[in-house]
Amino acid sequence: MGLGLLATVSLVRLAGAYQERLDRYGEISAVLEIQKAKLLKAQHRFDSLFRIGGEQQLIQEQDQWIAPNRLRVVWKQIAPKAQSPFPTVEQPSKPAVNP
Repeated sequence: MGLGLLATVSLVRLAGAYQERLDRYGEISAVLEIQKAKLLKAQHRFDSLFRIGGEQQLIQEQDQWIAPNRLRVVWKQIAPKAQSPFPTVEQPSKPAVNP
């Protein structure tokens, strides 16, 4: 009687563990399918950039490009040649005068 009860309890516990394992497998499979879909989409996008006209497609998708009717302004700072390339707190010294 005790052996039968032990076998029954073991089978119930095994069935619960098996069901939990199947549930986890289902979750992992669903995540895997989502990742596969993302990968296929990324591969398709990558391949489309290397086809004829892919460069133009990429340029059209970029929103940081300047519109054709806009003027680009580039600011340049004019620095004296004697000035250090890095900012400093020292006062510039005057060149010594030879008498």
